[in-house]
Amino acid sequence: MMDSAALFRTIENIKETLRLMAESGCRGFDCSPRCLDMMAGWGRPAASARESLTDIREELGDCRRCRLHLKRTHIVFGEGDPHARLVFVGEGPGFEEDRRGQVFVGAAGQLLTRIIQAIGLSRKQVYIGNIIKCRPPGNRNPEADEIDACFPFLERQIAAIRPRFVCALGSFAARALLRTDTPISKLRGRFHDYGAIKLMPTYHPAYLLRNPAKKRETWEDMKQLMAAMQSDEQNSP
Repeated sequence: MMDSAALFRTIENIKETLRLMAESGCRGFDCSPRCLDMMAGWGRPAASARESLTDIREELGDCRRCRLHLKRTHIVFGEGDPHARLVFVGEGPGFEEDRRGQVFVGAAGQLLTRIIQAIGLSRKQVYIGNIIKCRPPGNRNPEADEIDACFPFLERQIAAIRPRFVCALGSFAARALLRTDTPISKLRGRFHDYGAIKLMPTYHPAYLLRNPAKKRETWEDMKQLMAAMQSDEQNSP
Protein backbone atom coordinates (compact mmCIF):
# COMPACT_ATOMS: atom_id res chain seq x y z
CA MET A 1 0.00 0.00 0.00
CA MET A 2 1.33 3.48 -0.94
CA ASP A 3 2.34 5.57 2.09
CA SER A 4 1.20 9.18 2.46
CA ALA A 5 4.55 10.69 1.40
CA ALA A 6 4.63 8.65 -1.82
CA LEU A 7 1.01 9.53 -2.55
CA PHE A 8 1.78 13.22 -2.06
CA ARG A 9 4.74 13.02 -4.46
CA THR A 10 2.57 11.26 -7.07
CA ILE A 11 -0.12 13.92 -6.81
CA GLU A 12 2.46 16.69 -7.13
CA ASN A 13 3.94 14.99 -10.21
CA ILE A 14 0.49 14.80 -11.82
CA LYS A 15 -0.27 18.43 -11.00
CA GLU A 16 3.05 19.64 -12.46
CA THR A 17 2.60 17.58 -15.63
CA LEU A 18 -0.96 18.84 -16.16
CA ARG A 19 0.25 22.42 -15.62
CA LEU A 20 2.98 22.02 -18.24
CA MET A 21 0.53 20.43 -20.67
CA ALA A 22 -1.87 23.35 -20.20
CA GLU A 23 0.94 25.88 -20.78
CA SER A 24 1.86 24.04 -23.97
CA GLY A 25 -1.68 24.27 -25.32
CA CYS A 26 -2.85 20.69 -24.72
CA ARG A 27 -6.58 20.58 -24.04
CA GLY A 28 -7.51 17.21 -22.59
CA PHE A 29 -6.21 13.76 -23.40
CA ASP A 30 -6.74 13.83 -27.14
CA CYS A 31 -3.93 11.33 -27.84
CA SER A 32 -2.15 13.77 -30.15
CA PRO A 33 1.56 13.05 -30.64
CA ARG A 34 2.40 16.03 -28.42
CA CYS A 35 0.25 14.80 -25.51
CA LEU A 36 1.54 11.24 -25.86
CA ASP A 37 5.14 12.49 -25.79
CA MET A 38 4.45 14.51 -22.66
CA MET A 39 2.72 11.62 -20.87
CA ALA A 40 5.64 9.38 -21.78
CA GLY A 41 7.84 11.80 -19.84
CA TRP A 42 5.95 11.46 -16.55
CA GLY A 43 8.42 10.91 -13.75
CA ARG A 44 11.27 12.63 -15.60
CA PRO A 45 12.35 16.20 -14.76
CA ALA A 46 9.75 18.79 -15.72
CA ALA A 47 12.14 20.62 -18.05
CA SER A 48 11.93 17.71 -20.50
CA ALA A 49 8.37 18.80 -21.38
CA ARG A 50 9.45 22.20 -22.76
CA GLU A 51 8.98 22.81 -26.46
CA SER A 52 10.30 25.38 -28.91
CA LEU A 53 8.62 27.44 -31.62
CA THR A 54 10.26 25.09 -34.13
CA ASP A 55 8.57 22.11 -32.43
CA ILE A 56 5.20 23.85 -32.63
CA ARG A 57 5.63 24.79 -36.29
CA GLU A 58 6.60 21.24 -37.15
CA GLU A 59 3.50 19.85 -35.47
CA LEU A 60 1.30 22.43 -37.21
CA GLY A 61 2.63 21.07 -40.50
CA ASP A 62 0.54 21.62 -43.64
CA CYS A 63 -2.45 22.26 -41.40
CA ARG A 64 -5.88 21.05 -42.53
CA ARG A 65 -7.62 21.27 -39.17
CA CYS A 66 -10.31 23.66 -40.44
CA ARG A 67 -11.84 24.82 -43.73
CA LEU A 68 -9.47 27.80 -44.07
CA HIS A 69 -6.81 25.58 -45.63
CA LEU A 70 -8.95 25.22 -48.75
CA LYS A 71 -8.27 28.74 -50.05
CA ARG A 72 -5.08 29.85 -48.32
CA THR A 73 -1.82 30.49 -50.13
CA HIS A 74 0.47 30.30 -47.08
CA ILE A 75 0.25 29.46 -43.41
CA VAL A 76 1.34 32.56 -41.50
CA PHE A 77 2.88 31.18 -38.31
CA GLY A 78 4.38 34.30 -36.72
CA GLU A 79 7.82 35.85 -36.49
CA GLY A 80 10.22 37.73 -34.25
CA ASP A 81 12.39 37.12 -31.20
CA PRO A 82 11.71 33.63 -29.78
CA HIS A 83 12.59 35.02 -26.33
CA ALA A 84 10.78 38.34 -26.65
CA ARG A 85 9.58 40.20 -23.56
CA LEU A 86 6.62 41.50 -25.58
CA VAL A 87 4.30 39.59 -27.91
CA PHE A 88 1.76 41.26 -30.21
CA VAL A 89 -1.28 39.16 -31.13
CA GLY A 90 -3.57 40.08 -34.02
CA GLU A 91 -6.60 38.47 -35.62
CA GLY A 92 -5.38 36.71 -38.75
CA PRO A 93 -3.55 37.10 -42.07
CA GLY A 94 -4.83 39.52 -44.70
CA PHE A 95 -4.23 39.51 -48.45
CA GLU A 96 -0.56 40.51 -48.34
CA GLU A 97 0.23 38.21 -45.42
CA ASP A 98 -1.37 35.26 -47.20
CA ARG A 99 0.48 36.09 -50.42
CA ARG A 100 3.88 36.46 -48.77
CA GLY A 101 3.56 34.07 -45.83
CA GLN A 102 4.62 36.76 -43.35
CA VAL A 103 2.76 38.32 -40.46
CA PHE A 104 1.57 41.97 -40.52
CA VAL A 105 3.20 43.11 -43.78
CA GLY A 106 0.25 44.93 -45.39
CA ALA A 107 -0.93 48.45 -44.65
CA ALA A 108 -1.95 47.49 -41.10
CA GLY A 109 1.43 45.85 -40.63
CA GLN A 110 3.23 49.01 -41.67
CA LEU A 111 1.26 50.93 -39.04
CA LEU A 112 2.08 48.27 -36.43
CA THR A 113 5.77 48.63 -37.31
CA ARG A 114 5.52 52.37 -36.62
CA ILE A 115 3.75 51.70 -33.31
CA ILE A 116 6.51 49.28 -32.27
CA GLN A 117 9.16 51.84 -33.20
CA ALA A 118 7.28 54.54 -31.26
CA ILE A 119 7.65 52.50 -28.04
CA GLY A 120 11.39 52.21 -28.61
CA LEU A 121 11.58 48.72 -30.10
CA SER A 122 11.98 47.04 -33.47
CA ARG A 123 10.08 44.14 -34.99
CA LYS A 124 13.13 41.94 -34.37
CA GLN A 125 12.86 42.62 -30.63
CA VAL A 126 9.23 41.51 -30.29
CA TYR A 127 7.22 38.51 -31.46
CA ILE A 128 4.14 38.96 -33.65
CA GLY A 129 1.46 36.32 -34.16
CA ASN A 130 -2.25 35.89 -34.83
CA ILE A 131 -5.24 34.05 -33.40
CA ILE A 132 -5.60 32.16 -36.69
CA LYS A 133 -2.83 31.35 -39.17
CA CYS A 134 -4.75 31.19 -42.46
CA ARG A 135 -6.59 34.03 -44.21
CA PRO A 136 -10.40 33.82 -44.14
CA PRO A 137 -11.83 34.24 -47.66
CA GLY A 138 -12.48 37.89 -48.45
CA ASN A 139 -10.93 38.87 -45.10
CA ARG A 140 -14.18 37.93 -43.34
CA ASN A 141 -14.18 37.51 -39.58
CA PRO A 142 -12.90 34.14 -38.36
CA GLU A 143 -15.60 31.75 -37.22
CA ALA A 144 -15.69 30.09 -33.80
CA ASP A 145 -14.68 26.61 -34.99
CA GLU A 146 -11.76 28.08 -36.97
CA ILE A 147 -10.50 29.87 -33.87
CA ASP A 148 -10.98 26.72 -31.79
CA ALA A 149 -8.83 24.73 -34.24
CA CYS A 150 -5.98 27.25 -34.37
CA PHE A 151 -5.89 29.08 -31.05
CA PRO A 152 -4.17 26.26 -29.08
CA PHE A 153 -1.09 26.71 -31.30
CA LEU A 154 -0.91 30.40 -30.39
CA GLU A 155 -1.22 29.51 -26.70
CA ARG A 156 1.70 27.13 -27.12
CA GLN A 157 3.73 29.79 -28.93
CA ILE A 158 3.20 32.17 -26.01
CA ALA A 159 4.11 29.43 -23.52
CA ALA A 160 7.31 28.67 -25.47
CA ILE A 161 8.33 32.35 -25.67
CA ARG A 162 7.44 33.13 -22.05
CA PRO A 163 7.01 36.88 -22.57
CA ARG A 164 6.43 39.31 -19.73
CA PHE A 165 3.82 41.25 -21.72
CA VAL A 166 1.27 40.62 -24.45
CA CYS A 167 -0.48 43.29 -26.50
CA ALA A 168 -3.78 42.03 -27.93
CA LEU A 169 -4.64 43.87 -31.14
CA GLY A 170 -8.39 44.14 -31.62
CA SER A 171 -11.52 42.40 -30.40
CA PHE A 172 -10.85 38.88 -31.65
CA ALA A 173 -7.39 38.68 -30.10
CA ALA A 174 -8.45 40.22 -26.79
CA ARG A 175 -11.60 38.12 -26.47
CA ALA A 176 -9.84 34.85 -27.31
CA LEU A 177 -6.93 35.44 -24.94
CA LEU A 178 -9.09 36.71 -22.07
CA ARG A 179 -12.01 34.37 -22.78
CA THR A 180 -14.57 37.16 -22.66
CA ASP A 181 -17.25 38.72 -24.84
CA THR A 182 -16.49 42.24 -23.58
CA PRO A 183 -15.95 44.75 -26.42
CA ILE A 184 -12.42 45.99 -27.06
CA SER A 185 -13.56 49.53 -26.20
CA LYS A 186 -14.24 48.30 -22.66
CA LEU A 187 -11.14 46.11 -22.36
CA ARG A 188 -8.51 48.59 -23.57
CA GLY A 189 -6.86 51.18 -21.39
CA ARG A 190 -5.77 48.85 -18.59
CA PHE A 191 -3.79 45.68 -18.01
CA HIS A 192 -5.39 42.28 -17.60
CA ASP A 193 -3.82 39.10 -16.25
CA TYR A 194 -3.05 36.31 -18.71
CA GLY A 195 -1.60 33.85 -16.23
CA ALA A 196 1.57 35.53 -14.99
CA ILE A 197 1.71 37.73 -18.10
CA LYS A 198 0.42 41.30 -18.22
CA LEU A 199 -1.90 41.73 -21.20
CA MET A 200 -2.80 45.12 -22.71
CA PRO A 201 -5.69 45.11 -25.21
CA THR A 202 -5.81 47.91 -27.77
CA TYR A 203 -7.30 48.64 -31.16
CA HIS A 204 -6.17 46.70 -34.22
CA PRO A 205 -4.01 48.68 -36.68
CA ALA A 206 -6.50 47.93 -39.47
CA TYR A 207 -9.24 49.56 -37.37
CA LEU A 208 -7.00 52.58 -36.80
CA LEU A 209 -6.56 53.00 -40.57
CA ARG A 210 -10.34 53.30 -40.85
CA ASN A 211 -10.75 55.31 -37.65
CA PRO A 212 -7.66 57.52 -37.26
CA ALA A 213 -9.23 59.41 -34.33
CA LYS A 214 -8.69 56.27 -32.23
CA LYS A 215 -4.92 56.52 -32.62
CA ARG A 216 -4.81 58.84 -29.61
CA GLU A 217 -6.39 56.17 -27.37
CA THR A 218 -4.04 53.55 -28.77
CA TRP A 219 -1.06 55.75 -27.97
CA GLU A 220 -2.31 56.08 -24.38
CA ASP A 221 -2.36 52.27 -24.20
CA MET A 222 1.17 52.12 -25.59
CA LYS A 223 2.42 54.65 -23.04
CA GLN A 224 1.09 52.42 -20.25
CA LEU A 225 2.79 49.45 -21.87
CA MET A 226 6.11 51.31 -22.16
CA ALA A 227 5.98 52.43 -18.52
CA ALA A 228 5.18 48.92 -17.29
CA MET A 229 7.96 47.35 -19.37
CA GLN A 230 10.49 49.91 -18.12
CA SER A 231 9.46 49.31 -14.50
CA ASP A 232 9.62 45.54 -14.98
CA GLU A 233 13.12 45.80 -16.46
CA GLN A 234 14.34 47.98 -13.60
CA ASN A 235 12.94 45.56 -11.02
CA SER A 236 14.24 42.42 -12.71
CA PRO A 237 17.11 40.69 -10.91
